[in-house]
Amino acid sequence: MTSSEHRAPDPATPAASDRSPGTPAPSRAPDETYVVGVDFGTLSGRAVVVRVRDGAELATAVHEYAHAVLDRALPDGTPLPPEWALQVPGDYIDVLKQAVPAAVSAAGIDPSAVVGIGTDFTACTMVPTLADGTPLSDVHPDRPHAYVKLWKHHAAQGQADRINDLARERGESWLARYGGAISSEWQFAKGLQLLEEDPELYAEMTHFVEAADWIVWQLSGSRDRNACTAGYKGILQDGHYPDPEFLAALNPGFPGFVTDKLAGEIIPLGARAGGLTAEAAAWTGLPEGIAVAAGNVDAHVTVPAADALEPGLMTMIMGTSTCHMTNAPQVHAVQGMCGVVDGGIVDGLFGYEAGQSGVGDIFAWYTATHVPAEVAEEATARGVSVHDVLTERAAAQEIGEHGLVALDWHSGNRSVLVDGNLSGVVVGQTLATRPDETYRALLEATAFGTRVIIEAFAEAGVGVTELVVAGGLLKNAFLMQMYSDVTGLPLSTITSEQGPALGSAIHAAVAAGAYPDVAAAGGAMGGRTRDAYLPDAEATARYDVLFAEYRRLHDYFGRGENDVMHRLKAIRRDAHEARVASAQGGSAPADAAVEAAR
Repeated sequence: MTSSEHRAPDPATPAASDRSPGTPAPSRAPDETYVVGVDFGTLSGRAVVVRVRDGAELATAVHEYAHAVLDRALPDGTPLPPEWALQVPGDYIDVLKQAVPAAVSAAGIDPSAVVGIGTDFTACTMVPTLADGTPLSDVHPDRPHAYVKLWKHHAAQGQADRINDLARERGESWLARYGGAISSEWQFAKGLQLLEEDPELYAEMTHFVEAADWIVWQLSGSRDRNACTAGYKGILQDGHYPDPEFLAALNPGFPGFVTDKLAGEIIPLGARAGGLTAEAAAWTGLPEGIAVAAGNVDAHVTVPAADALEPGLMTMIMGTSTCHMTNAPQVHAVQGMCGVVDGGIVDGLFGYEAGQSGVGDIFAWYTATHVPAEVAEEATARGVSVHDVLTERAAAQEIGEHGLVALDWHSGNRSVLVDGNLSGVVVGQTLATRPDETYRALLEATAFGTRVIIEAFAEAGVGVTELVVAGGLLKNAFLMQMYSDVTGLPLSTITSEQGPALGSAIHAAVAAGAYPDVAAAGGAMGGRTRDAYLPDAEATARYDVLFAEYRRLHDYFGRGENDVMHRLKAIRRDAHEARVASAQGGSAPADAAVEAAR
């Protein structure tokens, strides 16, 4: 995350609309043209109406997914094991039916003036379908593997480990393009898990489709694959996938995964995938035949929306998770990166991706489960959020005053360790530790995780001179200053509050022929506030001391010296299986965790 949910859902309302606060509402002249960008996040989908000539945002609307994330049970109550994260594809169609018409209505424009629509998704999010695109969950609502596997589905870690081990054993050249490890979040690990755990369903499945491509298929009728997800999440490098012999060594039934399940034409970013179908026009209220842009990923489309395409800039899309995006003119082997793809962000440069699996998710979990009633009561009385109260209290502390250091692995580690079986840690707590102190330690941990990523890039020859932040967390000024201080880098902020949706609109404008390429469209329609936060040298020096402790814990738990996190995950899985077996009246399975610990 990819990718990530970058904002709290809010009702469909007109946006503030223009490039900065206080400017007049954009004109709606009859000869103006517009595009619609739709950002499919983790919990909701957001549509924004954007003026083509300058990127002015006229209105936005949000539709929350009715089923949210299925991580404990299917809609019919069928229980799910740990580490699963599924979704219902019909929720995505509802975004097109609800959010798009609401945004267009709020914008007050004639729908006939809309010339294109672009979309983005959290990735890697995979939809198993029949030949006509029907999701298998529509056919088999009681089978977990029939559902969409969301980006944060980490139950394929075992398959990812085997892919990585075999690739290292065989010396596969493509492994270096992914920092030395394939993630459990990506296409091949998820596909292999489906094959091995539900082979009958795997055989019935005609296509295994990125949600980013599935939604374009529903809009245009064209089943193409976008170059972004194919390169970053599908191990497509220099026009080649892993060879059939490699796949057969993983599982004799797996060689057809590329030729059959993933088959589809690869189209570049900003390309026109097709015209809006009559059915999709009825859903959205937009004109039939307008340009539908190639699918894309939320993090990647945000880079041109922030006008941050030049090398040296690292765009961070900060929400439930964080994606780190940067461009460079050459290929470098960066440890633990999520991938480097030629033209993966914009033509002419190699796009690099890294990420943290949990950021805003960690803060939300903590406030929901670890905060005493008096904090919530103060927040309610003041009309602010629990996050606001804890942030104020955390900001009043001196750096290091809490005596804590945390690891931000509550959703595993995406970069640089690439291990979904890692978990969170807080060291230094005493009976005197306050909730706001632990909260600050968690904020710091995410900043330290970003610094580890930046240092890995620098060591590989990909220097970062400026951070550019997009996503819902940029509203937390204390957190932004902390990131600048921890990394010692200036931090800029995107001018748009709807970075991914604006980025999708930018790609729609290119697909509609309004601009020659994404770079030109981003220069005209995107923007950032430069040096919004500058590092304080004294604070940086004090954070260096805490960061050194973070690195010690990072390497101790993350590089094999102490494998306790993996063992605990195995114990948890065994306990879940025993509980399910007991509920079904069977016997508990053999305790694999006990065997592994011997």
